[in-house]
Amino acid sequence: MAFPFRADRPTPKYIQYLGKMLPGAIFAMLVVYCLRNVTPLAYSYGLPELIAVAVTILLHVWKRQMLFSIAGGTICYMLLVQLVFV
Repeated sequence: MAFPFRADRPTPKYIQYLGKMLPGAIFAMLVVYCLRNVTPLAYSYGLPELIAVAVTILLHVWKRQMLFSIAGGTICYMLLVQLVFV
């Protein structure tokens, strides 16, 4: 099996750059995708989404684990939508 990079050579700079930039870019695209249909003039006024985004940001600042942040924000949103903003 051929590997794209050999262990005896350093990782190319553009691969290092992509490794640093892609997680944040994917996270930003996920936020835009999730908030694209929010209507602030209809009932719930975007409050579940706003609260879930705030929880996601706080979890990410606290733990610095992207999967944990996304899961926590998703769980928060689902609980708000199913139990609070019915």
